[in-house]
Amino acid sequence: MLVAQLAYLQIVYGGKFEAEVDRTDKTVMTGSVPRGMIYDSKGRLLVGNSTHNAITYTKSGSVSSSDIYTIVNRLTKYMSVEPTDLTSRDKADYILAAPNKSKQVIKQMPKSYRVDSNGDALSTNKIYANEVKYVEKQGIHLNDKDMQRASLFKTMSSAYSLSTVFLKDKNLSAKEIAQVSEHLTELPGVSIGSNWERDYPQGKSIASIIGGVSTEKQGIPDDELNTMLASGYSRNDRVGTSYLEKSYESILSGTKSQKQVQVGSNNQIKKSTTLYKGQKGGNLNLTIDSKFQKKVQAALEEQYSAAQSAGITQYSDGAYVVAMNPKTGAILAMAGIHNNPQTGKTSEDALGVINRTFVMGSAVKGATVLGAMMDGVISPSNNTQADDPIYLPGTPVKKSVYPAGTFSSLSAIQALQFSSNIYMMNLAMKEANAKYTPNSYIHMDDDIFDKLRGYFNQFGLGVKTGIDISGETTGIEGTTHNSNGSLKTGSALDLSYGNYDAYTLIEMAQYISTIANGGYRLKPYVVQSIQKTKDDGTKGALTSVTKPSVLNKVGVTQDELNVVRKGMYAAVHGSGYWTTATRLKDLSPAVAAKTGTAQSFYYNPDNPSSDPPETITTSLVSFGPYDDPNIAMAIVFPNLTSESGSYPQLLAKQIYTDYYKMTGQK
Repeated sequence: MLVAQLAYLQIVYGGKFEAEVDRTDKTVMTGSVPRGMIYDSKGRLLVGNSTHNAITYTKSGSVSSSDIYTIVNRLTKYMSVEPTDLTSRDKADYILAAPNKSKQVIKQMPKSYRVDSNGDALSTNKIYANEVKYVEKQGIHLNDKDMQRASLFKTMSSAYSLSTVFLKDKNLSAKEIAQVSEHLTELPGVSIGSNWERDYPQGKSIASIIGGVSTEKQGIPDDELNTMLASGYSRNDRVGTSYLEKSYESILSGTKSQKQVQVGSNNQIKKSTTLYKGQKGGNLNLTIDSKFQKKVQAALEEQYSAAQSAGITQYSDGAYVVAMNPKTGAILAMAGIHNNPQTGKTSEDALGVINRTFVMGSAVKGATVLGAMMDGVISPSNNTQADDPIYLPGTPVKKSVYPAGTFSSLSAIQALQFSSNIYMMNLAMKEANAKYTPNSYIHMDDDIFDKLRGYFNQFGLGVKTGIDISGETTGIEGTTHNSNGSLKTGSALDLSYGNYDAYTLIEMAQYISTIANGGYRLKPYVVQSIQKTKDDGTKGALTSVTKPSVLNKVGVTQDELNVVRKGMYAAVHGSGYWTTATRLKDLSPAVAAKTGTAQSFYYNPDNPSSDPPETITTSLVSFGPYDDPNIAMAIVFPNLTSESGSYPQLLAKQIYTDYYKMTGQK
């Protein structure tokens, strides 16, 4: 009967069983490709990839811990690695993976580690946990070589099935590559590959704009894990984590390679075939000229250093500048310095242009004047007002920086030239239908804050600009009513001349660009175009080009805009002691500008005070050439202890000089 049964199985089912033994499943594996490059507006490489050899490991479907232990011990004969930080559990896992080690430990463990109080055997997982506990209790002592092996073991064991991890990709010697290559047949899953990391050939002056890329260990950020896994990413993929690298992740990451893998019945990889070699990530061409960017950063550092030498940066946050083309919205340069008042240490912080807010002061007065014209309380032909100080009960006199009585009346152009706060407050009162009597409470329409802010918003003040860099914040609005529900009329007056709400510097740049280009609020951008990469690594065809995007057209006439433009021109080129921006007078071609000074306070988050030190924030918005603007600029030096020095004007003058020289404008 046995002979008959054996014959039956061999003759009838022999082929089936043999096929089962030789059965293979085909699985498609994906592999990473080099990330796309980032170039400046002149084609200079800003961000590239430094490629280097690597030793990789692809984990089979059901490889055992003892198999990995064997591979690791063989592999460390031919290469060394830097031991990683290992927990006692990591070390115990490595020790227990040795052949027969687990069985030995189980025999040595107390009975209570193997069975429960009823004498029933514990689950496999609980027994293993007790094995780890027992090994830890006995004490773990690994030498340097064992620490290397334990580190590799952890990396290889934690890899996902059929995924590839890097075992060593830095400081890999030619000898190590040769020795590992020679013994690949005894190292299943191990192979020689390559890895990359970001490098910055032009320096890191705009590294904060570009953003960062995660390491293989960090992989996909937790808050985007499910979304990116559903899009075909692997957990350990390197992805953009901030700013341009994050905003353009789908472009820069490229298309993964595809490899068809035949897995045998023992779940070991038997054969692999490349189906698609992958497509390197697309390249970004920026609007920023790296040479101009470096000059802007150097000029900013020079002026901030001068402010430090003058001893007025005790509470300073730093300084920031952004330049853009008002005709297109293209960012020409973006630079920033962050200062830590506690330590006095400074760092590059170009992103402060889009994610930090400041009360900018009188630099916003152009929007106040144009808002009043849109509201109909003044017009291009009828805009002269008395320049008398305003007295409110329980509040210090509200006036301009010049002495009361300096001017009996001012036109809109003169008010911008001399930076009259009184003029702007009178506009706000007219828009609020206020009846003003000195030293008496002013009654205003309850919607005055909404009205003023609504006009400001049309120019980009207080709303996000839409710049193509992730992480943009928006301005901060002050409260409109007291705790008793009364309208804060004094604060409404402060808002009119820029001493209440806070704005980002990119909002200020969008605002002055809107005035410069005839009333079109344009979306700022730093990526001019996206370009493919050829097989040989050179730049290929353009896939997209950014076109100017108009977010809204401000509801003003050209005559109304001309009033403000002339007022800003007069602030630079006008006569009179109180003309505010005369340090820019000698520039050729001529520019127009509006200065800003705001009263502010230094807040120390580590030591909050009920009586914080008073500070001064100085700012400047400008555009040039005046007749046909192709550059608009916004600058802020927050929280200085003195407004002397005219640092924003000196900085703007140097930047215009450099820009005109680089672009050949005379």
